[in-house]
Amino acid sequence: MRPWFVRALWMGLLHGAVQTGVAAVAVRSPEASSVGPIAIGLLIAAAVIWGAVDTLRELPSRGMQWFIAALIAGPFAGALGVIGSALLVDQTGQEALWVALTGGAAFTALLVLAPAGLGMLLGGFLAQKDSARG
Repeated sequence: MRPWFVRALWMGLLHGAVQTGVAAVAVRSPEASSVGPIAIGLLIAAAVIWGAVDTLRELPSRGMQWFIAALIAGPFAGALGVIGSALLVDQTGQEALWVALTGGAAFTALLVLAPAGLGMLLGGFLAQKDSARG
């Protein structure tokens, strides 16, 4: 299985599930305003850690792998978020799908790619630090 496919699948599932979870909390408990920033922080942490691990494992062409994964994870997460919200949260209709597949997908792609790039940079610093010790 290609590395970009694994990253796109899991990051898309994670982002879609978090989007559905945040929507559910917003509907059931509107006063819980800190859930959104905490969720975004967790999504960023997941991508940073995975990007750093890819660098430490020396995955070939990891930048391109993450680029392709982000392009696929965006629309995938948007579609999953709309489906999850429609089934589990409220009566979200197909009118929300277009927004999720355009603007939402672009935001998700950036929310996958930028932290993963930061993680790859961090992983490079950690690898240099380990090689300087040894």
